[in-house]
Amino acid sequence: MEQVNSAEGPEWKLWEQPEGYRSRGRPAFHAAIAARNQGEHAFLRFHHALLQAKHEDGKDHGKRDTLLAVADQVGLDREQFERDIADRSLLARIGEDYTDAHDRLGVFGTPTFVFPNGGAAYLKLTPHVVLPEPLPLFEEFVRTVRDRPYVVEIKRPRMA
Repeated sequence: MEQVNSAEGPEWKLWEQPEGYRSRGRPAFHAAIAARNQGEHAFLRFHHALLQAKHEDGKDHGKRDTLLAVADQVGLDREQFERDIADRSLLARIGEDYTDAHDRLGVFGTPTFVFPNGGAAYLKLTPHVVLPEPLPLFEEFVRTVRDRPYVVEIKRPRMA
């Protein structure tokens, strides 16, 4: 979202900014790449735990301490993880992921769900609401956006 919402224009690239650039998301993206370097399962564990740390525990997902704690929590190789989050050459993969998601799928934010049939949809829920039955809501969302390609956009003009 930081790339999409940048006031700098399309030539500006988050992943090309200097080391001291203050970013809300780049450290987490870099850490996700570091986790993925340890395998897809390591990435999935890290991703889930980082989302939980941010959204349920209120941790800052852009802070090194949070990223290291999450990596330790899910059993990543700490030495390799630290080497990888220090390796600026890995930032180019943020650009590759962004370009693929943006250009091929039209992704403009997270969470965007991409389905095997090529359909994709962004879903935004009211934060900090515990749904009594979240699975039926998610299943309904999936049926709507995956199986009904004629539904292009659903937006609320104002919250009730």
